[in-house]
Amino acid sequence: MFSRYLQQNTKSIISLSNYFLNKRQQQIMHMNTLFKQNSGNKVIWNNIPKTMEIKFTPITTLDQFRKFSNSKVHCHKEITPPKEGEGVKINFITPEGEKITIDSNIGDSIMDITQAHGIDLECACEGSLACSTCHVIVDPEYYDKLDEPTDEENDMLDLAWGLTETSRLGCQIVMRKDLDGITVTIPSATRNVRLEELS
Repeated sequence: MFSRYLQQNTKSIISLSNYFLNKRQQQIMHMNTLFKQNSGNKVIWNNIPKTMEIKFTPITTLDQFRKFSNSKVHCHKEITPPKEGEGVKINFITPEGEKITIDSNIGDSIMDITQAHGIDLECACEGSLACSTCHVIVDPEYYDKLDEPTDEENDMLDLAWGLTETSRLGCQIVMRKDLDGITVTIPSATRNVRLEELS
């Protein structure tokens, strides 16, 4: 008798869970539709019909909309050598004190240049502004010519090893004509916070 009671109740529980699962899938489908209809991360959660709500799992409403980041992320890319007379020079000072001069294209980031020429700069997050391993120290003569660092870059620089007054992230320095001849020093160590957390 107990087994028959258990079977009947199990069926009821399964059918009830399937009902709520279907309701949840309908909610997700409706939200996906809203994502497609509202570009620029402006999803209007309040427009979800009341019939879609489940009482014990209320839908969160957003009254204000904001983007996750306002800084331009320069992701790692393949680069080609500049044409004769069209490149700009960049000087790297390695941790061993060696000076390496490279001709680069306008529009290439320091991170891309180091990766393309085998210069030892870690770049763990490949330019997604999620680490400080591409930290470089810029010659003071050129530091003021650079664009102001964003809040996101400053947050990552706070985690950098050997931070100085002219420290920047290599992924955020993009070569321009007025930066021709810039000199950057690669610190002798880096701090990868993610690896430190995992170890």
